[in-house]
Amino acid sequence: MPEPFDKTTLSERDICTKLITPALVRCGWDINAQIREEVTLTAGRVLVRGTLTSRGKQKRADYVLYHKPGLPLAVVEAKDNTHSVGSGMQQAIATAELQDIPFAFSSNGDGFLFHDRTGMAEQREVELTLDQFPRPAALWQRYCAWKGITPAIESIVAQDYYPSPANKQPRYYQILAINRAIEAIAKGQSRLLLVMATGTGKTFTAFQIIWRLWQSGAKKRILFLADRNILVDQTRVNDFKPFGSAMTKIQKRQVDKSYEIYLSLYQAVTGSEAEKNIYRQFSPDFFDLIVIDECHRGSATEDSAWREILDYFHGATQIGLTATPKETREVSNIDYFGGPIFTYSLRQGIEDGFLAPYKVIRVDLDTDLNGWQPKPGQRDKYGKEIPDQVFNRRDFDRSLVLEPRTELVARLVSDYLKETGDRTAKTIVFCENIDHAERMRSALVNENQDLVNDNPRYVMRITGDNDEGKAQLDNFIDPRSPYPTIVTTSELLTTGVDAKTCKLIVLDQRIQSMTKFKQIIGRGTRIDERYGKQFFTIMDFKQATELFADPEFDGDPVQIYEPRPNQPVAPPEPVAEDGPPARRETYVVSDAEVGVAIMREQHYSKDGQPVTVSIRDYTRQTVTQAYASLDEFLHQWRSADRKQAVLQALAEQGLRLDALEQEVGQDYDPFDLICHVAFDQPPLTRRERVNRVRKRDYFNQYGQQARQVIETLLDKYADEGIEDIEDLNVLKVAPFTKLGTPVEILWTFGGRVNYLNALAELKQRLYEAA
Repeated sequence: MPEPFDKTTLSERDICTKLITPALVRCGWDINAQIREEVTLTAGRVLVRGTLTSRGKQKRADYVLYHKPGLPLAVVEAKDNTHSVGSGMQQAIATAELQDIPFAFSSNGDGFLFHDRTGMAEQREVELTLDQFPRPAALWQRYCAWKGITPAIESIVAQDYYPSPANKQPRYYQILAINRAIEAIAKGQSRLLLVMATGTGKTFTAFQIIWRLWQSGAKKRILFLADRNILVDQTRVNDFKPFGSAMTKIQKRQVDKSYEIYLSLYQAVTGSEAEKNIYRQFSPDFFDLIVIDECHRGSATEDSAWREILDYFHGATQIGLTATPKETREVSNIDYFGGPIFTYSLRQGIEDGFLAPYKVIRVDLDTDLNGWQPKPGQRDKYGKEIPDQVFNRRDFDRSLVLEPRTELVARLVSDYLKETGDRTAKTIVFCENIDHAERMRSALVNENQDLVNDNPRYVMRITGDNDEGKAQLDNFIDPRSPYPTIVTTSELLTTGVDAKTCKLIVLDQRIQSMTKFKQIIGRGTRIDERYGKQFFTIMDFKQATELFADPEFDGDPVQIYEPRPNQPVAPPEPVAEDGPPARRETYVVSDAEVGVAIMREQHYSKDGQPVTVSIRDYTRQTVTQAYASLDEFLHQWRSADRKQAVLQALAEQGLRLDALEQEVGQDYDPFDLICHVAFDQPPLTRRERVNRVRKRDYFNQYGQQARQVIETLLDKYADEGIEDIEDLNVLKVAPFTKLGTPVEILWTFGGRVNYLNALAELKQRLYEAA
């Protein structure tokens, strides 16, 4: 019999394959249904540099152990045998906390260190041999005790997920939301609120909750409510498709009580007259589960049509879904549904790499900053005398229309698309009202006549009053359809439209509601890498993005109703308005002078907060938090096989190299930019570094062809930087293609290993002057 391997020589993967996995199987864990290895939890934050993107480090688990698919019980972090048995524990705990998993293990192949996060064990941590790993039934029993899951509800909590295809498996946070909802409902909670940022799969999460409750028999008739037809139709043909013939959409005010899953617009089952409230054709106990999508838009107010439906079916379990809970002094989602049982924020989605980060370009027009006042007795283009007053940003496109202002905004938006070389980028321009949206459409048509000549749908207005525009909404959403490309709107596209490839959001609308602001930003947060959408840009003409600095932005919702002495604790009913607001006079001026006062790109930190110091000071703070001294940074830089890895790690901490290049100069290496700004070192341009290397003639040891490759690498570095020459794919592009194929180039050095050694020496020579 051959001698067994020396454990200390095995890699981490070998330790898993030869020692940890067999131990788990011996202890009763099913390798096909309960053990998953190398589980990817996050996608890695999208890092943006100019128009280029890369991905940050993904969060992974070496093992996740399940009671059954979708019900995770434990995390195991593996290390090779040169580490101690518990050296992976901190990483295991962090991974377990991310997924709200109670049990964490660390192993080096000698045994396990077991950490119990429930607080219910005599000892929080205990060391086990390989054969003492807890059996599945034992961990499930401890899990149920921790969660308060009794035998009476265990079958509901353990109901199978719908078996989604590989490309539609629930993400870690969706599993968290689904399981928390199922557990809460199984325990008898009747009002639930799920808060999930736009683009994170609220409807898919709702589907799995409904599916499991329906399949377990806990809920037999379910109503899914939304307030826009496109939301209902998207839900029916996409996420809810597996319900098949058990599902129907309530329409034309017709009720058929033979189905089990009902989808409906709330407008389809309510009305101003009693006979139009067709939901009353159902008995109050007909539905035992109601899911309200985008519940911030109506059900929070006690006199709303949605609230009327919810009160009628008061005995049903009710789940509110929203990206933006509405919390004002008069209106409260939390008052009705209770505090959210789960929250997944925009910030977390961007950090995990499931949502797109954004750039902000703020444009201040001179009239917006200084105001505009008519000359005495001045009349507008229709002959109406304009009141002698100073009009400001809140008046523009409401009571005063400055046509040159609209034309300037349209020109700046069009110039941006031209300058970025992406005039096919799906763009939404949010305007003050329908009239403003129409004028903006016309101005954009005039700025893009060449593309409008190719297809008149290049620019369109999509507003609630225009059937032609609304008919194009599906084409705008469809990534495969190039038209419409630029759409103007006022309210219709603020929510619920799944426009994955929207790359530019233009704000020419005064926005004061945080709820509305979050919904509008949500139009751009989806990622679609197949169509080159990894980030988006916000062009702000109305200072709406000042809301980013509001502490309320992206935090957990907080109820702000403040009862005074002798007032009830519950929020009061809102005071009804005395009819519609009076129509105000609008003045249209066609000959005003409007110009750009300030245009700048606003930078944001890793946490999504506006950077209020200079980009130099921000860079210094970011770098010195990671490296306490110049020597520490130099050591890391010199020891890194790939310099790009150091830069990427700093980018994940919030370093904006593209902004720094614009500030200091684009001819400098990132190394010099960092050393100069963070540690006050004199910088060298890339060309100066190349000249120093050439003067010293280090590469005489190589043959003529190899030296020619090195000279070309030096030129490439001088022109484009270190990240290009570190990538072997650089050998596939000009001017390297003139020197031979990549394989031929590698063999001029004697093979791949020798080429990489030569490249490592080249990088050492480039930076040795540091």
